[in-house]
Amino acid sequence: MELISGAAGALALVLVLSSILRTLVVPRGLHSALVFRLWWLLRRMLRLTAPRGGYTAIDRAQTWLAPLMLIGMLATWLCGALLGFGLLLYALSSLSWTTAFREAGSSLFTLGFASGARLRLSALDFAAAATGPVLIALQIAYLPTLYAAYNRRELEVTLLQARAGEPAWGPEILARQWLVDTETALPELYRAWERLASDMGESHSTYPILLTFRSPRPHRSWLVGLIAVLDAAALQLALAPRHTPPEARLVLRAGFTALRDIARALRMPFDADPSPDAPIRLTYDEFDAAVAMLEAAGFRAERPPKDAWPHFQGWRVNYEAIAYELCRRCDAVPALWTGPRDFPGGEIPPARPVDRRPDGRHPEPPPRER
Repeated sequence: MELISGAAGALALVLVLSSILRTLVVPRGLHSALVFRLWWLLRRMLRLTAPRGGYTAIDRAQTWLAPLMLIGMLATWLCGALLGFGLLLYALSSLSWTTAFREAGSSLFTLGFASGARLRLSALDFAAAATGPVLIALQIAYLPTLYAAYNRRELEVTLLQARAGEPAWGPEILARQWLVDTETALPELYRAWERLASDMGESHSTYPILLTFRSPRPHRSWLVGLIAVLDAAALQLALAPRHTPPEARLVLRAGFTALRDIARALRMPFDADPSPDAPIRLTYDEFDAAVAMLEAAGFRAERPPKDAWPHFQGWRVNYEAIAYELCRRCDAVPALWTGPRDFPGGEIPPARPVDRRPDGRHPEPPPRER
Protein backbone atom coordinates (compact mmCIF):
# COMPACT_ATOMS: atom_id res chain seq x y z
CA MET A 1 0.00 0.00 0.00
CA GLU A 2 2.86 2.36 0.85
CA LEU A 3 4.53 1.64 -2.49
CA ILE A 4 1.36 2.41 -4.43
CA SER A 5 0.79 5.60 -2.43
CA GLY A 6 4.36 6.75 -3.02
CA ALA A 7 4.15 6.10 -6.78
CA ALA A 8 0.78 7.87 -7.01
CA GLY A 9 2.09 10.85 -5.03
CA ALA A 10 5.17 11.19 -7.22
CA LEU A 11 3.03 10.94 -10.38
CA ALA A 12 0.66 13.63 -9.07
CA LEU A 13 3.56 16.00 -8.38
CA VAL A 14 5.06 15.36 -11.82
CA LEU A 15 1.73 16.10 -13.53
CA VAL A 16 1.22 19.28 -11.51
CA LEU A 17 4.77 20.50 -12.15
CA SER A 18 4.48 19.72 -15.86
CA SER A 19 1.19 21.61 -16.13
CA ILE A 20 2.63 24.64 -14.29
CA LEU A 21 5.73 24.77 -16.47
CA ARG A 22 3.73 24.33 -19.70
CA THR A 23 1.20 27.00 -18.75
CA LEU A 24 3.17 29.65 -16.88
CA VAL A 25 6.88 29.29 -17.60
CA VAL A 26 7.79 27.84 -21.00
CA PRO A 27 7.50 30.61 -23.67
CA ARG A 28 5.92 28.30 -26.23
CA GLY A 29 2.44 26.99 -26.95
CA LEU A 30 2.70 23.67 -25.11
CA HIS A 31 -0.43 21.63 -24.49
CA SER A 32 -1.49 21.11 -20.86
CA ALA A 33 -4.11 18.37 -20.63
CA LEU A 34 -5.07 19.44 -17.11
CA VAL A 35 -5.79 23.05 -18.12
CA PHE A 36 -7.74 22.10 -21.24
CA ARG A 37 -9.87 19.58 -19.37
CA LEU A 38 -10.63 22.32 -16.84
CA TRP A 39 -11.61 24.63 -19.73
CA TRP A 40 -13.87 21.93 -21.18
CA LEU A 41 -15.53 21.31 -17.81
CA LEU A 42 -16.10 24.95 -16.86
CA ARG A 43 -17.41 25.87 -20.32
CA ARG A 44 -20.04 23.16 -20.17
CA MET A 45 -20.99 23.97 -16.60
CA LEU A 46 -21.57 27.60 -17.56
CA ARG A 47 -23.60 26.48 -20.57
CA LEU A 48 -25.97 24.73 -18.15
CA THR A 49 -26.90 28.12 -16.66
CA ALA A 50 -28.41 29.13 -20.03
CA PRO A 51 -29.94 25.89 -21.37
CA ARG A 52 -32.47 27.51 -23.71
CA GLY A 53 -31.04 30.97 -24.12
CA GLY A 54 -29.64 32.40 -27.31
CA TYR A 55 -26.41 34.27 -27.73
CA THR A 56 -27.21 36.95 -25.12
CA ALA A 57 -27.63 34.35 -22.37
CA ILE A 58 -24.59 32.39 -23.49
CA ASP A 59 -22.43 35.52 -23.59
CA ARG A 60 -23.58 36.52 -20.11
CA ALA A 61 -22.69 33.08 -18.75
CA GLN A 62 -19.37 32.72 -20.59
CA THR A 63 -18.20 36.09 -19.25
CA TRP A 64 -17.30 34.21 -16.07
CA LEU A 65 -15.21 31.60 -17.86
CA ALA A 66 -11.90 33.52 -17.78
CA PRO A 67 -11.92 34.40 -14.05
CA LEU A 68 -13.10 30.91 -13.15
CA MET A 69 -10.29 29.46 -15.25
CA LEU A 70 -7.69 31.53 -13.40
CA ILE A 71 -9.06 30.54 -10.00
CA GLY A 72 -9.62 26.94 -11.13
CA MET A 73 -6.04 26.53 -12.38
CA LEU A 74 -4.60 27.77 -9.09
CA ALA A 75 -6.96 25.61 -7.04
CA THR A 76 -6.28 22.53 -9.19
CA TRP A 77 -2.52 22.90 -8.95
CA LEU A 78 -2.61 23.46 -5.18
CA CYS A 79 -4.93 20.49 -4.66
CA GLY A 80 -2.72 18.34 -6.88
CA ALA A 81 0.38 19.35 -4.92
CA LEU A 82 -1.45 18.66 -1.64
CA LEU A 83 -2.44 15.22 -2.91
CA GLY A 84 1.09 14.42 -4.08
CA PHE A 85 2.87 15.50 -0.90
CA GLY A 86 0.21 13.88 1.29
CA LEU A 87 0.61 10.53 -0.45
CA LEU A 88 4.40 10.73 -0.23
CA LEU A 89 4.32 11.56 3.48
CA TYR A 90 2.01 8.63 4.09
CA ALA A 91 4.21 6.28 2.07
CA LEU A 92 7.48 7.27 3.80
CA SER A 93 6.27 7.27 7.40
CA SER A 94 3.96 5.62 9.87
CA LEU A 95 1.59 8.59 9.79
CA SER A 96 -2.12 8.01 9.31
CA TRP A 97 -3.94 9.33 6.24
CA THR A 98 -5.38 12.32 8.09
CA THR A 99 -2.09 13.21 9.79
CA ALA A 100 -0.13 12.92 6.53
CA PHE A 101 -2.45 15.24 4.63
CA ARG A 102 -2.65 17.62 7.58
CA GLU A 103 1.14 17.91 7.63
CA ALA A 104 1.27 18.29 3.82
CA GLY A 105 -1.28 21.11 3.94
CA SER A 106 0.52 22.79 6.81
CA SER A 107 3.78 22.77 4.87
CA LEU A 108 2.29 23.64 1.48
CA PHE A 109 0.63 26.78 2.80
CA THR A 110 3.63 27.59 5.07
CA LEU A 111 1.56 27.44 8.22
CA GLY A 112 3.93 25.08 9.99
CA PHE A 113 1.56 23.98 12.73
CA ALA A 114 1.66 20.28 11.88
CA SER A 115 5.33 19.54 11.18
CA GLY A 116 7.33 17.22 13.35
CA ALA A 117 10.96 16.56 14.17
CA ARG A 118 11.29 13.62 11.80
CA LEU A 119 14.46 14.17 9.80
CA ARG A 120 13.55 11.93 6.86
CA LEU A 121 10.29 13.85 6.28
CA SER A 122 11.80 17.33 6.62
CA ALA A 123 12.89 17.36 2.95
CA LEU A 124 9.28 16.78 1.85
CA ASP A 125 8.07 19.47 4.28
CA PHE A 126 10.61 21.94 2.88
CA ALA A 127 9.69 21.08 -0.72
CA ALA A 128 6.00 21.53 0.03
CA ALA A 129 6.69 24.81 1.83
CA ALA A 130 8.53 26.10 -1.26
CA THR A 131 5.91 24.87 -3.73
CA GLY A 132 2.96 26.85 -2.37
CA PRO A 133 4.45 30.39 -2.41
CA VAL A 134 6.27 29.81 -5.71
CA LEU A 135 3.07 28.62 -7.37
CA ILE A 136 1.06 31.59 -6.10
CA ALA A 137 3.85 34.01 -7.12
CA LEU A 138 3.92 32.55 -10.64
CA GLN A 139 0.15 32.94 -10.93
CA ILE A 140 0.35 36.58 -9.78
CA ALA A 141 3.13 37.33 -12.27
CA TYR A 142 1.05 35.61 -14.97
CA LEU A 143 -1.84 38.10 -14.73
CA PRO A 144 -0.07 41.29 -15.99
CA THR A 145 1.10 39.41 -19.08
CA LEU A 146 -2.43 38.24 -19.81
CA TYR A 147 -4.06 41.62 -19.34
CA ALA A 148 -1.39 43.43 -21.36
CA ALA A 149 -2.08 41.12 -24.32
CA TYR A 150 -5.82 41.50 -23.73
CA ASN A 151 -5.63 45.32 -23.78
CA ARG A 152 -3.60 45.36 -27.01
CA ARG A 153 -6.13 43.06 -28.62
CA GLU A 154 -9.24 44.91 -27.48
CA LEU A 155 -7.92 48.32 -28.55
CA GLU A 156 -7.83 47.26 -32.20
CA VAL A 157 -11.16 45.43 -31.89
CA THR A 158 -12.76 48.61 -30.56
CA LEU A 159 -11.24 50.70 -33.35
CA LEU A 160 -12.62 48.24 -35.91
CA GLN A 161 -16.18 48.87 -34.72
CA ALA A 162 -16.46 52.13 -36.69
CA ARG A 163 -15.26 50.42 -39.88
CA ALA A 164 -16.96 47.03 -39.65
CA GLY A 165 -19.98 47.48 -37.39
CA GLU A 166 -21.00 45.20 -34.54
CA PRO A 167 -20.56 42.32 -35.04
CA ALA A 168 -17.82 42.76 -37.61
CA TRP A 169 -18.28 41.47 -41.16
CA GLY A 170 -15.77 41.56 -44.00
CA PRO A 171 -18.01 42.95 -46.79
CA GLU A 172 -19.25 45.62 -44.38
CA ILE A 173 -15.68 46.89 -43.94
CA LEU A 174 -15.35 47.50 -47.68
CA ALA A 175 -18.87 48.87 -48.07
CA ARG A 176 -18.42 51.48 -45.34
CA GLN A 177 -15.13 52.70 -46.79
CA TRP A 178 -16.70 53.30 -50.20
CA LEU A 179 -19.84 54.83 -48.73
CA VAL A 180 -17.88 57.55 -46.96
CA ASP A 181 -14.93 57.77 -49.41
CA THR A 182 -12.31 56.49 -46.94
CA GLU A 183 -11.06 53.55 -48.99
CA THR A 184 -7.55 55.05 -48.92
CA ALA A 185 -7.46 54.20 -45.19
CA LEU A 186 -7.61 50.45 -45.89
CA PRO A 187 -3.80 49.97 -46.14
CA GLU A 188 -3.42 51.37 -42.63
CA LEU A 189 -6.14 49.02 -41.36
CA TYR A 190 -4.47 46.02 -42.96
CA ARG A 191 -1.08 47.00 -41.48
CA ALA A 192 -2.56 47.35 -38.00
CA TRP A 193 -4.26 43.95 -38.17
CA GLU A 194 -1.18 42.30 -39.68
CA ARG A 195 0.74 43.32 -36.56
CA LEU A 196 -2.17 42.40 -34.28
CA ALA A 197 -2.57 39.00 -35.93
CA SER A 198 1.11 38.24 -35.35
CA ASP A 199 0.77 39.41 -31.75
CA MET A 200 -2.30 37.24 -31.17
CA GLY A 201 -0.70 34.24 -32.83
CA GLU A 202 2.18 34.47 -30.37
CA SER A 203 0.26 35.40 -27.22
CA HIS A 204 -2.84 33.23 -27.69
CA SER A 205 -0.83 30.13 -28.56
CA THR A 206 1.55 30.66 -25.64
CA TYR A 207 -1.27 31.50 -23.21
CA PRO A 208 -4.41 29.78 -24.57
CA ILE A 209 -6.44 31.04 -21.59
CA LEU A 210 -6.63 34.35 -23.50
CA LEU A 211 -9.15 32.60 -25.75
CA THR A 212 -11.59 32.63 -22.83
CA PHE A 213 -11.32 36.42 -22.28
CA ARG A 214 -14.33 38.02 -23.93
CA SER A 215 -14.64 41.59 -25.20
CA PRO A 216 -16.35 44.21 -23.01
CA ARG A 217 -19.26 44.47 -25.46
CA PRO A 218 -21.32 41.36 -26.34
CA HIS A 219 -21.18 41.90 -30.11
CA ARG A 220 -17.44 42.47 -30.25
CA SER A 221 -14.98 39.64 -30.64
CA TRP A 222 -11.30 39.51 -31.53
CA LEU A 223 -11.87 36.34 -33.51
CA VAL A 224 -14.83 37.68 -35.47
CA GLY A 225 -12.88 40.89 -36.09
CA LEU A 226 -9.90 38.97 -37.47
CA ILE A 227 -12.13 36.92 -39.75
CA ALA A 228 -13.81 40.11 -40.99
CA VAL A 229 -10.48 41.76 -41.86
CA LEU A 230 -9.28 38.61 -43.64
CA ASP A 231 -12.54 38.37 -45.58
CA ALA A 232 -12.30 42.05 -46.56
CA ALA A 233 -8.75 41.58 -47.84
CA ALA A 234 -9.70 38.39 -49.70
CA LEU A 235 -12.75 40.07 -51.25
CA GLN A 236 -10.76 43.05 -52.42
CA LEU A 237 -8.04 40.86 -53.93
CA ALA A 238 -10.62 38.69 -55.67
CA LEU A 239 -12.76 41.51 -57.05
CA ALA A 240 -10.25 44.29 -57.75
CA PRO A 241 -6.70 42.87 -57.77
CA ARG A 242 -5.11 45.79 -59.62
CA HIS A 243 -6.33 48.41 -57.13
CA THR A 244 -5.85 46.35 -53.96
CA PRO A 245 -2.97 47.52 -51.73
CA PRO A 246 -0.16 45.00 -51.10
CA GLU A 247 -0.98 45.12 -47.39
CA ALA A 248 -4.02 42.94 -48.13
CA ARG A 249 -1.82 39.98 -49.01
CA LEU A 250 0.34 40.55 -45.95
CA VAL A 251 -2.59 40.63 -43.51
CA LEU A 252 -4.02 37.45 -45.04
CA ARG A 253 -0.73 35.64 -44.58
CA ALA A 254 -0.31 36.91 -41.01
CA GLY A 255 -3.94 36.12 -40.20
CA PHE A 256 -4.11 32.49 -41.25
CA THR A 257 -0.61 31.88 -39.85
CA ALA A 258 -1.79 33.16 -36.46
CA LEU A 259 -4.89 30.97 -36.58
CA ARG A 260 -2.75 27.93 -37.40
CA ASP A 261 -0.41 28.68 -34.48
CA ILE A 262 -3.41 28.78 -32.13
CA ALA A 263 -4.81 25.58 -33.66
CA ARG A 264 -1.50 23.80 -33.04
CA ALA A 265 -1.54 24.90 -29.40
CA LEU A 266 -5.08 23.51 -29.06
CA ARG A 267 -4.16 20.35 -31.00
CA MET A 268 -6.82 21.06 -33.60
CA PRO A 269 -6.33 19.14 -36.86
CA PHE A 270 -6.11 21.22 -40.03
CA ASP A 271 -4.75 21.07 -43.57
CA ALA A 272 -1.44 22.96 -43.56
CA ASP A 273 -1.37 23.23 -47.37
CA PRO A 274 -4.94 23.20 -48.73
CA SER A 275 -5.63 23.23 -52.43
CA PRO A 276 -7.04 26.53 -53.75
CA ASP A 277 -9.81 24.49 -55.37
CA ALA A 278 -10.81 22.76 -52.11
CA PRO A 279 -14.45 23.41 -51.16
CA ILE A 280 -15.37 25.90 -48.45
CA ARG A 281 -18.50 26.09 -46.35
CA LEU A 282 -19.41 29.62 -47.43
CA THR A 283 -21.71 29.36 -50.43
CA TYR A 284 -21.49 31.19 -53.73
CA ASP A 285 -24.95 32.68 -53.16
CA GLU A 286 -23.73 34.33 -49.96
CA PHE A 287 -20.70 35.64 -51.81
CA ASP A 288 -22.80 36.94 -54.70
CA ALA A 289 -25.17 38.77 -52.32
CA ALA A 290 -22.21 40.42 -50.61
CA VAL A 291 -20.78 41.55 -53.97
CA ALA A 292 -24.15 43.07 -54.92
CA MET A 293 -24.17 44.96 -51.60
CA LEU A 294 -20.66 46.25 -52.27
CA GLU A 295 -21.55 47.45 -55.76
CA ALA A 296 -24.57 49.27 -54.35
CA ALA A 297 -22.21 51.03 -51.94
CA GLY A 298 -20.03 52.26 -54.81
CA PHE A 299 -17.35 49.57 -54.93
CA ARG A 300 -16.07 49.06 -58.48
CA ALA A 301 -15.22 45.44 -59.20
CA GLU A 302 -12.76 44.52 -61.95
CA ARG A 303 -14.07 40.96 -62.14
CA PRO A 304 -17.64 39.65 -62.23
CA PRO A 305 -18.68 37.55 -59.23
CA LYS A 306 -18.33 34.23 -61.07
CA ASP A 307 -14.74 35.00 -62.05
CA ALA A 308 -13.87 36.40 -58.63
CA TRP A 309 -15.33 33.46 -56.68
CA PRO A 310 -12.45 30.98 -57.35
CA HIS A 311 -9.92 33.59 -56.21
CA PHE A 312 -11.87 34.36 -53.04
CA GLN A 313 -12.30 30.64 -52.40
CA GLY A 314 -8.55 30.12 -52.82
CA TRP A 315 -7.83 32.70 -50.12
CA ARG A 316 -10.55 31.66 -47.68
CA VAL A 317 -9.71 27.97 -47.75
CA ASN A 318 -6.53 28.84 -45.81
CA TYR A 319 -8.39 29.97 -42.68
CA GLU A 320 -12.10 29.13 -42.83
CA ALA A 321 -12.06 25.68 -41.15
CA ILE A 322 -9.88 26.82 -38.23
CA ALA A 323 -11.83 30.05 -37.83
CA TYR A 324 -15.18 28.27 -37.72
CA GLU A 325 -13.98 25.74 -35.14
CA LEU A 326 -12.46 28.44 -32.93
CA CYS A 327 -15.66 30.49 -33.11
CA ARG A 328 -17.61 27.43 -32.02
CA ARG A 329 -15.29 26.59 -29.14
CA CYS A 330 -15.10 30.20 -27.94
CA ASP A 331 -18.88 30.78 -28.29
CA ALA A 332 -18.11 33.92 -30.29
CA VAL A 333 -20.89 36.23 -31.41
CA PRO A 334 -22.64 34.54 -34.40
CA ALA A 335 -21.68 37.13 -36.99
CA LEU A 336 -22.13 36.62 -40.72
CA TRP A 337 -19.66 34.26 -42.39
CA THR A 338 -18.34 32.81 -39.09
CA GLY A 339 -19.96 29.38 -39.09
CA PRO A 340 -22.42 27.57 -36.79
CA ARG A 341 -22.50 27.61 -32.98
CA ASP A 342 -23.48 25.15 -30.25
CA PHE A 343 -26.40 27.31 -29.10
CA PRO A 344 -29.68 28.17 -30.84
CA GLY A 345 -30.14 31.32 -32.87
CA GLY A 346 -29.23 32.62 -36.30
CA GLU A 347 -26.51 34.89 -37.59
CA ILE A 348 -26.45 38.51 -36.41
CA PRO A 349 -25.79 41.07 -39.17
CA PRO A 350 -23.90 44.28 -38.38
CA ALA A 351 -25.98 47.33 -37.53
CA ARG A 352 -25.24 50.21 -39.90
CA PRO A 353 -25.87 53.77 -38.65
CA VAL A 354 -28.71 55.67 -40.31
CA ASP A 355 -27.47 58.15 -42.91
CA ARG A 356 -28.63 61.54 -41.59
CA ARG A 357 -27.72 64.71 -43.49
CA PRO A 358 -28.17 68.34 -42.52
CA ASP A 359 -30.91 70.34 -44.24
CA GLY A 360 -28.60 73.15 -45.22
CA ARG A 361 -29.32 75.46 -42.32
CA HIS A 362 -26.47 76.00 -39.94
CA PRO A 363 -26.90 77.42 -36.44
CA GLU A 364 -25.17 80.66 -35.61
CA PRO A 365 -21.92 80.14 -33.67
CA PRO A 366 -21.98 81.31 -30.05
CA PRO A 367 -20.52 84.78 -29.43
CA ARG A 368 -16.94 84.86 -28.26
CA GLU A 369 -16.23 86.10 -24.80
CA ARG A 370 -14.28 89.34 -24.66
